[in-house]
Amino acid sequence: MMRKTDFAFWTFLLMTGFAGAATVLNVSQTHSATTKSEGLYQHLDLFGDVLERVRSDYVEEPDDEKLIESAINGMLTALDPHSAYLNRKHFQDMQVQTRGEFGGLGIEVTMESGVVKVVAPIDDTPAARAGVQANDLITHLDDKPVNGLTLEQAVEQMRGAVNTPITLTIIRKGIDDPLEIKIVRDIIRINAVKARREGDVAYIKVSTFNEQTHSNLVRAVQTLEKEIGDELKGFIIDLRNNPGGLLDQAIAVSDDFLERGAIVFTRGRNNEETQRNQARPGDITAGKKVIVLINGGSASASEIVAGALQDHKRATVIGTRSFGKGSVQTIIPLGANGAIRLTTARYYTPSNRSIQAKGISPDILVEQELPEDMKAKASKTKVRGEASLRGHLKNDKDEDEEASGSSAYVPKEPEKDTQLQYALNFLRGKVTGPATAQPATPPSEAQPQKAN
Repeated sequence: MMRKTDFAFWTFLLMTGFAGAATVLNVSQTHSATTKSEGLYQHLDLFGDVLERVRSDYVEEPDDEKLIESAINGMLTALDPHSAYLNRKHFQDMQVQTRGEFGGLGIEVTMESGVVKVVAPIDDTPAARAGVQANDLITHLDDKPVNGLTLEQAVEQMRGAVNTPITLTIIRKGIDDPLEIKIVRDIIRINAVKARREGDVAYIKVSTFNEQTHSNLVRAVQTLEKEIGDELKGFIIDLRNNPGGLLDQAIAVSDDFLERGAIVFTRGRNNEETQRNQARPGDITAGKKVIVLINGGSASASEIVAGALQDHKRATVIGTRSFGKGSVQTIIPLGANGAIRLTTARYYTPSNRSIQAKGISPDILVEQELPEDMKAKASKTKVRGEASLRGHLKNDKDEDEEASGSSAYVPKEPEKDTQLQYALNFLRGKVTGPATAQPATPPSEAQPQKAN
């Protein structure tokens, strides 16, 4: 929402002669605002001149809508790596992701050799019930070949209104003839939380922060507590390779483990962007030990959770330095024209740490060994974190020591997962380790500050 200026108030002061100093200040401000407006209009004239020259003289007739869309996106992406224009289609896709549910089939897919390959069907979905299997190759959708489509285009065709049918033509290893499987679309819920028992430890993987995350986490904790019973040693909350998501969900998940105190501060340019979020009484684990796993793929909302629990010494953070995205993006709808995603605030942990371009340093540094085929590639590739992104926001507290990110590799086999195995042994008291980063003591009643 655009903020209205106070010209009417200053006009009243000028007319009544009230407060000479204020009158002088108003004249100066008005002159400055006029000068800025004139400069802006000159630049808009320049933009109009360039647009008309492109439209009239470019070698091929350009698409006007695409030109304007690209110009808007260029303006936003020039601000920082996370601001962008979302056209109507991209805005709808983003809403699907944050809601965590959509009309579709229920399969995880990738693209291989020009066809869609099934990574895995999601349990209890139309695809799973129809018999779709991992490694199936989808060659046609409703008799139309997928060859030539991008993965996004193929996925868009498989999604659709609930109760509408689609026929997949599938090639399956070991079967000579293609299979035709008719599936009726249904509501698919993306489960952001997957949990399992690791002996006497509850392991919970949080892959993203969508509208379902908090409620799914609570259910996972309750289920594992009941399954493990009195033997329960503690909880591992795995936030590795979690790119973030909704701020309110990160706050709710942090609150699940805290009884009191600040969770996160957000500080922006305007007062309405300054917020302080507090924990409410009630720890869903009843004070059991908690480990949080992070790595170079842990960003944004996952860093809020790790930072809050670390500052309050409610959890031991294990792994490697996180990505370092310490900014908040606000989605501003533009009606039928989509929306803009605009960076509106930085966020800070309870002890007033800014993780922007720095990341969260773990309490115990545990690096995951890479397979041989990845080591050579890793030695030539710079680790990517927020600090490596061109045009990133600077850390407003410690610009000189910007550095974020680390390896994001996590092996599929739990027994080869060094960080997970260390966390399990740590909860069982079999290992201890020196802290590589000592969290600052959280403030008892810090002043409200703007943060993510």
